[in-house]
Amino acid sequence: MHFAYPPRKDSAPPRFVPRSTQFSTLRRRRLKVVAIIGLAIITFLYLISRGSSGQGPPREHVPSGKPPAVIVTVLDESDFRRPYLETVKENRRQYAERHGYAVMFPKIGEYDLKGSPFSWTKVVAMRDAMTKFPDAKFIWFLDQDYFIMNAQATIEEDVMKPTRLESLMIKDHPVVPPDSIIKTFAHLKGQDIDFVLTQDVEGLSVNSFVIRNGEWARFFLEVWFDPIYRTYNFQKAETHALEHIVQWHPTILSRLALIPQNVINAGSTSEKGAQYQPGDMVVRLSNCAKASNTKPCETELEKFTQLWRTAFSGS
Repeated sequence: MHFAYPPRKDSAPPRFVPRSTQFSTLRRRRLKVVAIIGLAIITFLYLISRGSSGQGPPREHVPSGKPPAVIVTVLDESDFRRPYLETVKENRRQYAERHGYAVMFPKIGEYDLKGSPFSWTKVVAMRDAMTKFPDAKFIWFLDQDYFIMNAQATIEEDVMKPTRLESLMIKDHPVVPPDSIIKTFAHLKGQDIDFVLTQDVEGLSVNSFVIRNGEWARFFLEVWFDPIYRTYNFQKAETHALEHIVQWHPTILSRLALIPQNVINAGSTSEKGAQYQPGDMVVRLSNCAKASNTKPCETELEKFTQLWRTAFSGS
């Protein structure tokens, strides 16, 4: 069992804590209590809804694998140049056609985020993909500054296959580096995992991650998008909300696997961790700038464009 904070190891009286710090600590504690209560309510309603239709226990829909996976990329047309975004679409479509995948390109502003920052669009888009493709086995979110480089690698075989996951899973490791006392579970097997992502030098990365389609995934996305987390002033919005969730809710952590960054999250430089090497599945344009800047994404993309087009045109 993990504890959020280690017990006090000495009997010395506590040091004086400024009033503002006390209020900040009290606020965090209240958030944790409210979050736990909120998760309990969502879980209860989830269980009730499953048992309220028809006679006998409900049968969970098992995705047939048609398509095997859906790639979701949210496009920001206000901040990124149109030629660049068209190249992003071309990259996804060529890869998807090769493997029989579906693709979705929702746009910033397409969903009602209830006043939350636009970065939350990824969470709603993933839920939308599950609704539109109920028989897809996996949903892969891939941000718009990533390009798929390996035409042969697939999500179902090279990432989510249980035996493959067994070789990739980083166990008993701090969820939020470098020193979180909450760690990934050491006893989990590949078949236990429904949510796969990586870490970079800043913590959990929500720019490239995979979810196994199913009832648990719906539950998880509803928890993640809960108003409790969207309205709390996290510095990095949905990223820090996720870090909070996986550390405080074993229901989520027990289905999560961290894998090496280079599998689905290598960068064009080593600035944020693992640097792209030939054969890696994707590359992230580490210095990709928005359209208003002098160094657009196309500049950094130049050295990779011919590589992935050549790879995709091969047999």
